[in-house]
Amino acid sequence: MKTQHRGMTLIGFVFILIIAGFFAFMAMKLVPAYAEYMGVVKTVKETAAKPGEMSKPLAQIRDDMSFTGSFQYVDNSTLSGAKLSIVTGGPTPVLTMSYNKIIPFLYNISFLLHFKTSAPMNTQGAG
Repeated sequence: MKTQHRGMTLIGFVFILIIAGFFAFMAMKLVPAYAEYMGVVKTVKETAAKPGEMSKPLAQIRDDMSFTGSFQYVDNSTLSGAKLSIVTGGPTPVLTMSYNKIIPFLYNISFLLHFKTSAPMNTQGAG
């Protein structure tokens, strides 16, 4: 009498574990960069909401963001290497920040992540 065996073989299980481990390793490399980006977004929004921030030069705004970002666990090298600008084309000026993050992955393979965020600026003067 023949019986049919159902289920996963050991080789199939090992194959699934290797694939799951690869994606888990990838997530361990990428999640901190996205967590830092969430801190950058919060820092940009807080800086743009401050009254009188628009009258400051970009270097002073970057210093303020560096101080605020330290509470959000944002690396100073991220903020210092970011492209910061104030776009004045619309009805309200917008503080825009973009930066690239290179994350080494395996041997000579790296991830290049491009982040960009913006927030409308408070146009009221310093009170």
